[in-house]
Amino acid sequence: MHAKFDQSPPLISICFVMLLSLFPNPSNSSLQSLTYVGCSQKRYIPGTPYESNVNSVLASLVNSATFTNFNNFKISIPGSTQNDIVYGLFQCRGDLTNSDCHQCVANAVSRLGSLCGGASGGALQYEGCFIKYDSSPFLGVEDKSVVYSKCGPSIAGESDVLTRKDAVLGYLTGAGQYFRVGGSGEVQGMTQCVQDLTTGECQDCLSEAIQRLKNQCGDSAWGDMYLGKCYARYSERGYASRGGEKLRRRGYWWFTVYIFYLLFDFYMLSFIV
Repeated sequence: MHAKFDQSPPLISICFVMLLSLFPNPSNSSLQSLTYVGCSQKRYIPGTPYESNVNSVLASLVNSATFTNFNNFKISIPGSTQNDIVYGLFQCRGDLTNSDCHQCVANAVSRLGSLCGGASGGALQYEGCFIKYDSSPFLGVEDKSVVYSKCGPSIAGESDVLTRKDAVLGYLTGAGQYFRVGGSGEVQGMTQCVQDLTTGECQDCLSEAIQRLKNQCGDSAWGDMYLGKCYARYSERGYASRGGEKLRRRGYWWFTVYIFYLLFDFYMLSFIV
């Protein structure tokens, strides 16, 4: 099959490549989709030990992400004072490979550097990873403040979907795990805590996030609730988080390309025969 395709006129190969170019790889782009970013108003003076510590923390996040999906750091280079200490952490979504995690964190660090350049603290949440650095000692500290939340379009008339949503969120509430996914029919959900929390603190944070999600997005097709140290999300399959329009089965773009390939292959085979 592939040999016949290679013998086809150049125009057909060009058309196939052009069609492929219309469908960008959904995995990498979605993992690096920006959810939120925040920069502290306090700024540091360039050339100071604090700047060196910030750079060291951010470099450590990227390097560490090559072999683990979570790590935290407290860095103070020789000559630094107590006020120059920088704390930092990163965490990738629990289902990411090391390669995807490293790529996500590296991109996040680069983007945070451009968006929060000179800020003494900053945090950025991508679809696939989270990074944060600051001069305040936030490691191991529970934070249930809302940093980002959004709800999808109303599906108040779809009682079965709403019932399934409640069942999924109920399942996720009792997770007791740092990362968990669940589903019921057309509804899928996900929760995750930052792993510097204890399991008890994680459970407390998730309970708060899910309750807020229920209250704020009760009849919505999807909902996102991000607190300082955890998040809870759900969506009806076919709806994309942080978007109001239906995106039915976008993951099957490759099937269209494959059908196109077969049609041209059989077309050229008819000429050969």
